[in-house]
Amino acid sequence: MSRVGRVERVTKETSVLVEVGLDGTGRVEVATGVGFFDHMLAQLGKHGLFDLTVKTEGDLHIDAHHTIEDTALALGAAFREALGDKSGIRRFGSASCPLDESLAQVTVDLSGRPYLVHSEPEGLAPMIGPDYDTTMTRHILESLVAQAAICLHVHVPYGRNAHHVVEAQFKALARALREASEPDPRATGVPSTKGVL
Repeated sequence: MSRVGRVERVTKETSVLVEVGLDGTGRVEVATGVGFFDHMLAQLGKHGLFDLTVKTEGDLHIDAHHTIEDTALALGAAFREALGDKSGIRRFGSASCPLDESLAQVTVDLSGRPYLVHSEPEGLAPMIGPDYDTTMTRHILESLVAQAAICLHVHVPYGRNAHHVVEAQFKALARALREASEPDPRATGVPSTKGVL
């Protein structure tokens, strides 16, 4: 069974194509026009060993918000499609990733129910590079969770450098999603007493 999700999302503000293969090698082809966001999506593919293609054209003449938001929505939808009925997966995953002075802790449940708990240090620099507003990190996760229908807890207990704080989150998210979506050789069926996720 091929665990690949492909989503195209077109609005008056953006045109997005996302394809994700859960059983890949970390091959990434990403172009959103927002450099730091591209860098974060590359971390997601590389450390999750997901094959990830993202092509977004958005209204960057306004700002990067719509481009980032719509890409995250499409990514969540593609991830959900790739999971299929979730039969035989581990379901839960967690990872802690340091990046210099920062530490990110991520736990995920591929539950079918969207819920986000997110905390990071206050007082981060407002921008990373010319076009990434650091308040977008939470919004990316909200959008991803809403479309993927997963429960996600992301906690950064400490960190000073905004680049490090955000990148650590994406690396830990990648590792946690990889663990949760991997087949469990001992499991049969959907890993829920309800019989469905």
